[in-house]
Amino acid sequence: QVGGQPRKKSMIGRWNGYDGSTRAATALGGMKFMHEMGGLIPDVAHIDEPYWFAAGGELTPAEFGRRCALQLEEKILELGAENVAGFIAEPFQGAGGMIFPPESYWPEIQRICRQYDVLLCADEVIGGFGRTGEWFAHQHFGFEPDTLSIAKGLTSGYVPMGGLVLSKRIAEALVERGGVFAHGLTYSGHPVAAAVAIANLKALRDEGIVRRVKDDTGPYLQRILREVFADHPLIGEVQGTGLVAALQFAEDKSTRKRFANENDLAWQCRTFGFEEGVIIRSTLGRMIMAPALVASRGELDELVEKTRIAVDRVARSVGRG
Repeated sequence: QVGGQPRKKSMIGRWNGYDGSTRAATALGGMKFMHEMGGLIPDVAHIDEPYWFAAGGELTPAEFGRRCALQLEEKILELGAENVAGFIAEPFQGAGGMIFPPESYWPEIQRICRQYDVLLCADEVIGGFGRTGEWFAHQHFGFEPDTLSIAKGLTSGYVPMGGLVLSKRIAEALVERGGVFAHGLTYSGHPVAAAVAIANLKALRDEGIVRRVKDDTGPYLQRILREVFADHPLIGEVQGTGLVAALQFAEDKSTRKRFANENDLAWQCRTFGFEEGVIIRSTLGRMIMAPALVASRGELDELVEKTRIAVDRVARSVGRG
């Protein structure tokens, strides 16, 4: 409305994306079981996730990344560019399985958003504040969003706090033409949460925590994960960067054939992990991890070793150990 395009109301999200659990956030996300619980809202559409291992077929990762990105253009044209306000997505999918898109994906998404004057909205609730070794995950992937959804790492979870960061383009439109941004909440700018966030951000900066994730512990975790699981009979792919990673279960790595009961195997692995003393999460056929940003190399060694034991136990249970 403020920008002079009042028809631009539709939003596009991604299937298997996760943007929150309230009704509007659930609708923007693409988890169908959550849609069934809470319903959808009007003017929300979805495109496929860039999950090459599962859906890449005969395409190379680069080809598949571009193909997935072009779905956004197709959806914009289907809805009418004059009707589409924004595209929202996580730079890498968190709750959906720590799925990292091919390198070709985000540059093409940004090009499409700019071409059709569609806002590029990055959900950085999981990826923000050092997780990838950059302050924000969009910096790792090399694109410039118009909005940033932030939380979690903002206070390192010590107290609840979230926020929305707007680009200069949006901010100037609101200031110069829009008047008051009427989006106040009961606990907006809460002084306790703000004090915790400031202290947390200073620690991340002044103690060199983000830099250490980028230069030391992040590369170390990625290296040892690939060394341990590169030839494992149950693992088809290792994805991740910084202190976030995923192990993809596969029945046949060469053909990217997934186990029909991959959910059960992953849940079994998660349970074995708990028994071994490591908290690791299962999502579909993937084991996902996001250790503390202050984790030492020794603690990362323990994480990977106990995860290996859990995966080996699953392998033995299906006769492949």
